[in-house]
Amino acid sequence: MWAIFKKELKTYFLSPIGYISIGIFMIMYSIFFYLTTIMSGSVDMGNLYYATARYGLLLMVPLLTMRMFSEERKNGTEQLLLTSPRSVTSIVLGKFFAAVAVILITLILSGIYSVIVSFFGNINVPTILATMLGFLLVAMAAISIGMLASSITENQIISAILTIVVLVAPWFLVDMSTIFSSIDLIDKFMKFPYGLISISDVISLVSITIMCILITIVLIKRRKAVK
Repeated sequence: MWAIFKKELKTYFLSPIGYISIGIFMIMYSIFFYLTTIMSGSVDMGNLYYATARYGLLLMVPLLTMRMFSEERKNGTEQLLLTSPRSVTSIVLGKFFAAVAVILITLILSGIYSVIVSFFGNINVPTILATMLGFLLVAMAAISIGMLASSITENQIISAILTIVVLVAPWFLVDMSTIFSSIDLIDKFMKFPYGLISISDVISLVSITIMCILITIVLIKRRKAVK
């Protein structure tokens, strides 16, 4: 897994994808920082992370995940990957954690804004840390969904669109069925900006992440068996 992780993380920063993803996050974070913090004169950064999670991840996650397996299939390198000594589980987890590492880098960079705000008022560090934890959990769940989408198609654009649809659809269909509310990632993030770490929300986000990872592993293993 470590070898795949290093390879994927290196790939992100040897191509524009990693820099574009971080750039998108920082641009949107800066915009919402101005709208929710500077304009309101507030040191509460909860709404800032909420807005960035709601809209920023919609752009970041598809960029990070659309090429994970789609590119391998399109370029014909998937067979080489699947016939390597490494297990399918280590391949999937390596790719997953490499994308998560990019999110972690952006979160660390966002800490600069907390330092800036601290000069103008007392910030609630535990609340910010809880919010960052929630953001990371939501991002991990979103990445696992994007990775699953990438594993079922060789077209990167279709993979990105599928990811966006799955992330956005619950916002509009939540009143139709409890199924949609159960996969609404942003709804499970709402308590974190208030410094509240809901065990049920944590379990839900982790469960979605694990489920999508397991389904991806099963799909890749079935494809490996066929090859």
